[in-house]
Amino acid sequence: MTQTTSNIVMIRPANFFSNPETRASNRFQKPGQDDAAAQERARAEFDGYVAALRAAGVGVLVIDDEPQGNTPDAIFPNNWISTHPDGRVFLYPMEAPNRRRERRDSVIARIRAQYRVGELTDLSAFEAEGKFLEGTGSMVFDHAHRLAYVCLSTRSHPEVLAALLPRLGYQALVFDAVDRGGAAIYHTNVMMAVGSKLAVVCLEAIQPTSARQRVRRQLQHHGKQVIDIDYTQMENFCGNVIELADAAGNAVFAMSSRAWQAFTPQQQATLAANGTVAHAPLDTIEHLGGGGARCMVAENFLPRHR
Repeated sequence: MTQTTSNIVMIRPANFFSNPETRASNRFQKPGQDDAAAQERARAEFDGYVAALRAAGVGVLVIDDEPQGNTPDAIFPNNWISTHPDGRVFLYPMEAPNRRRERRDSVIARIRAQYRVGELTDLSAFEAEGKFLEGTGSMVFDHAHRLAYVCLSTRSHPEVLAALLPRLGYQALVFDAVDRGGAAIYHTNVMMAVGSKLAVVCLEAIQPTSARQRVRRQLQHHGKQVIDIDYTQMENFCGNVIELADAAGNAVFAMSSRAWQAFTPQQQATLAANGTVAHAPLDTIEHLGGGGARCMVAENFLPRHR
C-alpha cells in the first residue's frame, strides 16, 4: 500500500464550537467564545484550506455537515472512518457521545457514489464497553511497512487495536506520550506524522527515554528522516501535518499556517525540498477544536468507479 493519496474527504462545518464533551482529554482545546462569529471564521478557514489543497493538486471531496446534527467536531472526520485501496472501510469507536453522531450513512453514500466501497467493518460496538480507537487520530500509519504508531490515551484502547490490526495485517508500536504538564496526549497525530521519506515527531513527549529511542530507531530503520519538534512546536500543531500527493504523485505537505511558521528555517527547508507545502490559517479551528490540518483530512485510498 502506498503511503500517500491524492484524494481526500473533508466535512464542511455547519455548527462548529468547542466541544465540551472532549475538553477533559484534549488539552489542545483552549477557552474561547463560541458564537456565530466563531462558526463563520471556522467555515472561512475551512474553505481557505480546501482552496490551498486544491491549488497544490490534491483532489478534495467536500461534504457539508448537517446543520441540525449537533456535531461540533464533524470537521475532524479522520477519527471515525478510514479507507483502504482494496475497497475496505473501517468505522471507529469514539469516546465523546456527541462525536458518534458524525458516523453518517449519508457521508458514506456520497463516497460510494464516486468510489468503490467493498467490505465495511464497524468497530463502534466497543463504545458500549468504554473502549475507543479514534481512527487515524489514534493511529499514525506507516503503510509501506504495515505499522501503526500509537500513543496510549483514553481514546486509544489496546483491545480495539488488537481487533483491528489483524484485519489490516498491520503491527503496532505502542508507547506513552505526555504534554509538558504530564498529561497523556489525546491523539497520536498531534505529536507525530509519518510520510514517505520524512517523519515529524515530538520525541521529548515520548516517555520513558527507552520508548523515545525505540520510536526514533524504528522510523530511521524504515528510512525516514526524522524532523524532531519540541513541545512549543507541537503546541503550535507542527505534529499535526500530513503528507498527501498531487495527481502526478508528488508529495504535498499539508498543515496550518501557524504550524508552518513554527517550524525552524532548517525544518522548513527540509519540508520544501521534499515536496510542495500547502498551508492556510486555521487559528479558530485549532484554538476551539484542539485539532488542525491533519485532523480535518480523511484520506481516501478507495478505487474510483470506472
